[in-house]
Amino acid sequence: MLLTKQKAIHRRAVTSDELITVSLKTLIDLARPAARLTHPKSAIRALQSGGFLSRFKGRGMEFDETRLYQPGDDLRTIDWRVTARTGTPHTKIFREERERPVFISVDDRPAMHFATRGVFKSVQAAKLAALLAWTAEHHGDRIGGQIFSEQDCRELKPQNGKQAVLHFLHGLIDRPVQDRQVKYAFEQILARLVKHVRPGSRVYIISDFRGVNEAAETHLARLSEHCDVVLLFVFDALEQSLPVKGRYRFTDGERDVVMDSADSRRLTNYRQRFAERLQRLQAIARKENLQLVLCGTADDPVQRLKHLMRGQ
Repeated sequence: MLLTKQKAIHRRAVTSDELITVSLKTLIDLARPAARLTHPKSAIRALQSGGFLSRFKGRGMEFDETRLYQPGDDLRTIDWRVTARTGTPHTKIFREERERPVFISVDDRPAMHFATRGVFKSVQAAKLAALLAWTAEHHGDRIGGQIFSEQDCRELKPQNGKQAVLHFLHGLIDRPVQDRQVKYAFEQILARLVKHVRPGSRVYIISDFRGVNEAAETHLARLSEHCDVVLLFVFDALEQSLPVKGRYRFTDGERDVVMDSADSRRLTNYRQRFAERLQRLQAIARKENLQLVLCGTADDPVQRLKHLMRGQ
């Protein structure tokens, strides 16, 4: 009986720990539910060559268009039917099917280590990232990413296979020594993202998007010119609105802040800050044709990604 109780206590401790930190095993185990996720509707199911069509034209398996013959064109690509019908030489143009790099940027700043229900925002972000990485691996795409905090920003070059996913997952749980002399603003993180992501990539940014401003919007616009960009906004319900009455103490381990929700003016300002951040993201998404997905800390990340893959 004592052994049974000890096991129960151990299970509760593990469950509690998984609310604020995420283990490598948990992220690896997400490979199974990720296998049931599919690419968005724009995907082409040609797994041996990668799941997407590139924007680059060349000799490949997917016919794109026919145009007038130009000096230097390969004679093997002449469209003889169109040439015979029009009396003018025409050439077939093909669009190559290529592996598509998937680049996942994950926010690990202090504000992500917070929740009042469900799991910490940082844990939810890591689970979303792992699911996306496994989904990309299942579809034959290369996986890379960016993991950033206020004092650290690491980029992982996209590579193929399960080893690439495991390398990325290790990056999600490893906590490097923080350089206190450095402090990255959100727009600086996005500037690095623009620099490291190759054109034609599918880019996921998983964050609470604190610090999004005009400079950040400019970088997102640049990123969207050559990549498909998805914004995954992770939030806790308490960030939307405080309960009607009560005094609440918030701490980051160093500083304390007490909020009195009976103070109607302060409560309104609190709600307004979150609403403005969300509205700004929604406006950016509409303007730059980005996908925006909301995921609360108590949501099932698999279900949220199913909505994304369905284009909802």
